[in-house]
Amino acid sequence: MKSVLKVGLISILLMPLFLMAQNPSSTIRHSFFIAGPQFTGIIDEAGNVAWDAEKPSARDGYVLKNGNILICWADEVREYNKKKEVILKYKRSEEHMELGTAVRLSNGNTMITESGTQPRIVEINKKGEVVKSIPLQPETENVHMQTRMARKLKNGNYLVPHLLAFAVKEYQPDGAIVKTFSTDYAAFGGREAKTWPFTAIRIKNGNTLVTLTNGNRVVELNAEGEIIWQIDNSIFDGNPLVDPCGAQRLPNGNTVIASYGAQKGIKLFEVDKNKNIVWTYTDYRAHHFQILTTNGKPVKGTPLK
Repeated sequence: MKSVLKVGLISILLMPLFLMAQNPSSTIRHSFFIAGPQFTGIIDEAGNVAWDAEKPSARDGYVLKNGNILICWADEVREYNKKKEVILKYKRSEEHMELGTAVRLSNGNTMITESGTQPRIVEINKKGEVVKSIPLQPETENVHMQTRMARKLKNGNYLVPHLLAFAVKEYQPDGAIVKTFSTDYAAFGGREAKTWPFTAIRIKNGNTLVTLTNGNRVVELNAEGEIIWQIDNSIFDGNPLVDPCGAQRLPNGNTVIASYGAQKGIKLFEVDKNKNIVWTYTDYRAHHFQILTTNGKPVKGTPLK
């Protein structure tokens, strides 16, 4: 591992590659960060481990613009610098609580979700101190099923999926709910279909991309909450959607999805706008992820994940 780190993370990710180990039939190669049950770290474009946090079972994480790596586990959030030193740490305040996500905000603070008896979003400063707390309404006392991938919007509000509430809610900083997208669609079988929202992403056109985990669907909603694009296993061979959790919309409009429940076969896959699968990864399972490069070029802009 030391020799890998000496070479430098960025040079490893961007080196010319001649193997397409992740999907021999595809011309697409990605390097990516994985937060998953078996491995937490970075995979290069040849499918090799480029960086290992040496602590599996992460839930969320980002490779930041400065090269640092921010990772959320259920019990703590850590930020690593390029020397793999932990420069920021936040521990859950109670043993029964679960941390769900960690996002670096534009003001330098870090946003974290805490599920528990008083579920909330917190923002912490660079010292790890809570500077803002936003109460959440997940409609369940089941800590594990209260929420997952919350994100802060450009308008200062927070987009939060609540699994057992079958709802993606937009909260103001004072905790008031200003919009709700329900995901218990009658056309899919209502709540019996277990279309629990897991990741909700506000994309540039104002629509919202949502993974519906146990329902094995991914939908894109317009501002009124109407489905304008969707995928499910009926349109694919081999049922690649297995408990889809994490997702990322790429700058070219393609969507990458993590099939967290897949014990074998496809763990990550990419679909284009026409719903064709154009890339797959079959090694480590992923709860969430971040695509970092495509064919040697960094993915530009703020990751939509």
